[in-house]
Amino acid sequence: MEYVNLGRTGVKVSRICLGCMSYGIPPAGPQRPGSNAWSLNEEQSQAFFRQALDAGINFFDTANVYATGDSERVLGRFLKANARREDTVVATKVNAVMRDGPNGGGLSRKEIFFELDESLKRLGMDYVDLYQIHRWDKMTPIEETLQALDDAVRAGKVRYIGASSMWAWQFSKAQYTSEKHGWAKFATMQPHYNLLYREEEREMLPLCLDQGVGVLPWSPLARGRLARPWNAEATKRSESDGYAKNLYAKTAAADKGVVERLAQVADARAVPMAQVALAWLLSKPAITAPIVGATKLHHLEDAVAAVALKLTAEEIKSLEEPYVPHPVLGLS
Repeated sequence: MEYVNLGRTGVKVSRICLGCMSYGIPPAGPQRPGSNAWSLNEEQSQAFFRQALDAGINFFDTANVYATGDSERVLGRFLKANARREDTVVATKVNAVMRDGPNGGGLSRKEIFFELDESLKRLGMDYVDLYQIHRWDKMTPIEETLQALDDAVRAGKVRYIGASSMWAWQFSKAQYTSEKHGWAKFATMQPHYNLLYREEEREMLPLCLDQGVGVLPWSPLARGRLARPWNAEATKRSESDGYAKNLYAKTAAADKGVVERLAQVADARAVPMAQVALAWLLSKPAITAPIVGATKLHHLEDAVAAVALKLTAEEIKSLEEPYVPHPVLGLS
């Protein structure tokens, strides 16, 4: 495993981050958007946490809304029993609706303080290494959100803060506002970025590279579309993942050429398609660590192998050549 600094911070993270959206079973009650039909229970999840640690992965990403909090619970319990807290980098998120009522979600000061404490209880931790806003909250002034996050850092409950998919002007505004007031600035950005969706190359990635912000792409394999041939049999997740259909259904005609080119490069290398797709991401200078989900053990094997797979300039050019511009997707 290779390790790099998380943006301009001094903390070192593995080049692969284990995404934990697939782990944990939601408790009984209203099912939130982060609850998925393909989720693995606590016993099933442990094999993936163990595999990640054995592979040298020290970076774990979850969110309060994943499995309505159970993802945080199962991750926290495993790490407490199997790893030293100081050796792991744990990230979680806030914004999504967690409760019924007018203040059940969002990025108000009230909600951030409440949800941070709830996340820490579920994780069984005194602090979280990276606390991220889960998209932009149009209903809350960004100054309120940023000051609340700064107070969480000053209170010792959060080490660093991060953001996720938004317009580049919004991210720039947030960073400027924090600098103006002397508040903690976002150390990381989680954008929607992969071989099938490269619109972040226009503004967000150059901004992050210029400002030293660590980039942690979500959906690096396009919800599995970059891990199997175009006409491969559907998986349980692909059949039930409504969000993926929203992201990629309208661009299928354009995406087919990219997937077929990826298959050609992978065949020539005699490696799985997922390895090549992740190696392409890791070749980009702005990228810190893709957030990789895994529900089969070979998923993590491919991700770890991708760190050592170095693509040639010709291969990168070949992979990128079929891409056509896409509408902006993934901001909500």
